[in-house]
Amino acid sequence: MLKYTIALAASLSLTAGFAQTKKFSPEDIWKLAMVSDPQPSPDGKNILFGVKRTDLAENKGNNDLYIVTTEGEGVIQFTNSPASEFNARWRPDGKKIGFLMADGGAPQFYEVNPDGTGLEKISSEPGGIEGFEYSPIGDNILFYKSVQVQKPDAKLYKDLPKATGKVYDGLLYRHWTEWADGSFNHVFYQGYQSGELIGKAVDMMAGEAFDAPVKPMGGIEQISWRPDGKAIVYTCKKKSGTADATSTNSDIYLYDITTKQTSNLSEGLMGYDVEPRFSPDGKKVAWQSMARDGYEADKNRLMIKDLKTGLVSEATQGQDITIESFVWSSNSQLIYFQVQTQGTIQIFEWDSRKPVAKSVEAITKGQHNYTSIALYRSGKQDYIIGTKQSMNAPNEIWKLDPIEEKETQITRMNAEILADFKLCKVEKRMVKATDGKEILTWVVYPPDFDAGKKYPTVLFCQGGPQSMVGQSFSTRWNFQMMASQGYIMVLPNRRGLPGFGQEWNEQISGKWGEQAMADLISVTDDISKEMYVDKDKMAAVGASFGGYSVYWLAGHHKKRFKAFIAHCGVFNLESMYGSTEEVWFGNWDMKGPYWQEPKPESYTKYSPHLFVKNWDTPMLVIHNDKDFRVPLSEGLQAFSAAQLQNIPSRFLYFPDEGHWVLKPQNNVLWGRVFFDWLGRYLK
Repeated sequence: MLKYTIALAASLSLTAGFAQTKKFSPEDIWKLAMVSDPQPSPDGKNILFGVKRTDLAENKGNNDLYIVTTEGEGVIQFTNSPASEFNARWRPDGKKIGFLMADGGAPQFYEVNPDGTGLEKISSEPGGIEGFEYSPIGDNILFYKSVQVQKPDAKLYKDLPKATGKVYDGLLYRHWTEWADGSFNHVFYQGYQSGELIGKAVDMMAGEAFDAPVKPMGGIEQISWRPDGKAIVYTCKKKSGTADATSTNSDIYLYDITTKQTSNLSEGLMGYDVEPRFSPDGKKVAWQSMARDGYEADKNRLMIKDLKTGLVSEATQGQDITIESFVWSSNSQLIYFQVQTQGTIQIFEWDSRKPVAKSVEAITKGQHNYTSIALYRSGKQDYIIGTKQSMNAPNEIWKLDPIEEKETQITRMNAEILADFKLCKVEKRMVKATDGKEILTWVVYPPDFDAGKKYPTVLFCQGGPQSMVGQSFSTRWNFQMMASQGYIMVLPNRRGLPGFGQEWNEQISGKWGEQAMADLISVTDDISKEMYVDKDKMAAVGASFGGYSVYWLAGHHKKRFKAFIAHCGVFNLESMYGSTEEVWFGNWDMKGPYWQEPKPESYTKYSPHLFVKNWDTPMLVIHNDKDFRVPLSEGLQAFSAAQLQNIPSRFLYFPDEGHWVLKPQNNVLWGRVFFDWLGRYLK
């Protein structure tokens, strides 16, 4: 059942006189609302968005839908059902809102009036729908769902109905958290009129054993309509077996609804090509593109194809930046996109009317991350709507005037809760590296920080490997919460991270144990000079490549640290190469397999397991059973190495988590064990 309520503006305003007395704990993070997916209305007057709240006792969250005006007035919650409503979209005429909801079964397509009345279930698609969009003229919808394309050999199982074994004849037989089962994401379209689906849904990829969107991370953002509603573009990697496991070469495909023909728009481009978008005039398609096959962290360029001439050009040519999501301007002459830069994510503008050298510029600045963007037109001007966060604030919706470069906060869904907490100071610190370059390092200080006192200090080792330390606000690696426990958190943007130019980003490939690790030591030694840092009470923590960094430092730190915590970290590069699923990663970052001649030095010089004889410091190892990216055996080996050398150590194991810890109560347990371990050796 849907419920229509109005949230009083006063309850969403941050009261200046409110006493801030609390300090964040792992439990408190789950009290906050998670704001996502802002969608401006067709008339530019309102914004539709999702808000997820978590019931920690029930160990689950629920996403409800809200509307607010583009001036930030009159926040309205118009759904409040036991099931989550998600992927909400305005119908092109603005009279209905469509969304997906799993009400006792697989997710289906529903519609409701913007005031929360008139709920109707529109689809009954077998297996459910995972993402959808209205056509721009409202005569069709597109959606994607999982389709069973390949089936097990019936002869093997005909008299073995209880057998659970799976037979594989090639790669990619498992990916991130799922074993291959012969099902694939396919894109469909179906006729639609006045709240009813017409005819039979058409599978644009019938019989194809490929995914669109591309698993495991791809969603509805990888599919879009042509403005006339007569064609659909989508992302797909049409490779299988070993070719799939060793290549990142996805492409952009155009399906013509009239002719039912499919064409490859990005043929000849060899890396990731994703998230296509038609220009509003329908004459061009833009997308994100990486140049090199097998390099998942390559520079992400903005490519544009002129559909009349067939010419493909790089809009960001000559720019030492890597882009994220983007939107076209309403006149098809500009594109706005997110860029990781200097430890933040900003919005940039590309203007086709300017000379190439001056066509790209930043239109926001500040200590924040923009995590999504959308565009609407009001009168004669375009405005950008985006979600923005920082280390001191979770996602909220902001409006940007791209001409005046003025930002206005639209929602304050967490203001009342945040008013009760003491926030931490976040400071940018530049540290000289061993090669003379500077490392941008975020330092987060505990609440009520007093420079006359000494504090235990924690070095955070970033994962990725190529993943910037930006102004993020997460549920697990939440630096506001971590500093609130009384620790100074030190967060270096070491070598091998985007946002500081391509040379900086690539200085890690094949050389994990060199400059990136030297940068971590440089930052540790630099912060240790401060009188308020208790250099006898320092720890290093991290996940994934950050876990690798912890294992590496454990063998090389020379008594700098008193404790280590590694989550889903890479321990043995040979076993990692042989058991991870995305083979392209090892081929690029380790420079090939361990049996290659000559043997890549990654395996002989940079694998942490080679230096366990030097371990002498307490170690907490955390690893998850469903992590196929960095398999469980990596954590088991590290814990055994510590135990067999009588090093104080502990193993935290999650049987139902992948590379991350997503279940609320698991997340809180993670935090409790994390801080218990730090407390033992730093407090």
